Amino acid sequence: MKRVKPTFAAVAVLLGAACTLVAVAQAPKPKRINRAIELLEQGQPIYYTGSHSGTEGGFENGKRDAQTWADYISYDMEHAPYDIKGLAEYMRGLAAGGPTKSGHRTPAVIVNVPVNGTDEGAVRANAWMFSQVLATGVHGVFLTHADTPSAVRAFVEAVRLPIHKQGVDHGISEGRRGVHGAPAAAQIWGVSQDEYLDRADTWPLNPKGELLLGLKLEDKYALANAEQNLQVPGIAIAEWGPGDMALSLGVRGPNVAEKDPAMLAARAKVFAACKANKIFFLNSMNQNNVIAMLQEGVMVGPASQQTAEIGRQHTKRQMPW
Repeated sequence: MKRVKPTFAAVAVLLGAACTLVAVAQAPKPKRINRAIELLEQGQPIYYTGSHSGTEGGFENGKRDAQTWADYISYDMEHAPYDIKGLAEYMRGLAAGGPTKSGHRTPAVIVNVPVNGTDEGAVRANAWMFSQVLATGVHGVFLTHADTPSAVRAFVEAVRLPIHKQGVDHGISEGRRGVHGAPAAAQIWGVSQDEYLDRADTWPLNPKGELLLGLKLEDKYALANAEQNLQVPGIAIAEWGPGDMALSLGVRGPNVAEKDPAMLAARAKVFAACKANKIFFLNSMNQNNVIAMLQEGVMVGPASQQTAEIGRQHTKRQMPW
């Protein structure tokens, strides 16, 4: 029987297949859908990318950003146009461009929704925005200008499904979110609709939840209620929003966040309220101060890739990427 010598092309195909199998076998296996939560559970700080000028939505931009260096993407619609279709296409692009370097289906995405928490009525009247954003498959939401405890309660209730009972009658009432956004979001997460319903809840209030809720305590009204606002169950992250805080306190000039006594006092008050209520504090970081920030207890921050790498080395992060 005559032997057939394999061609160069055939060998190349076999080698390629073998390399693919090895890569699949060595690929990281995430424990959660939300990479940011997975890191915070390990006590690791998280670093995000994004701009207050808005995020360019769309499928191709999402596909490109799927391999981001960041632990999560801050998607801004607070001051940029509220474009839910662009966000939905962006999330589809992330899923198409994944998995991420850490093995997650998509990077975590947290959206600044253009709803100001000035009072309960304002939040309840605009709760439809939270429902639409969550239906795209994002992994968290921030409430801007979170001024009053009643507004924060309305925010948490608007985001939660009524099947989840943690914290109910202990500071919040049952969730108000409807079911019909679940199928589209489940596709982005890569799970069944039933699994999405089980996991689409706020962490760490629900230990199995995959959603991060944050507050922007960024004006003098929120500052006055900082302790009470952060006692509301369901919040994971809070920031003091130095840009808007400065305007609210009537402070202007260069580097006021680091020098002005009123600004320093505002930051200290929000930070103390976070510590008292076991909320992760968010603050900007750079290459020169990231280690000092981490030593102070800052756990979330906008950062450059270089800054993030310094921080990751300092905390001896083990998760891939």
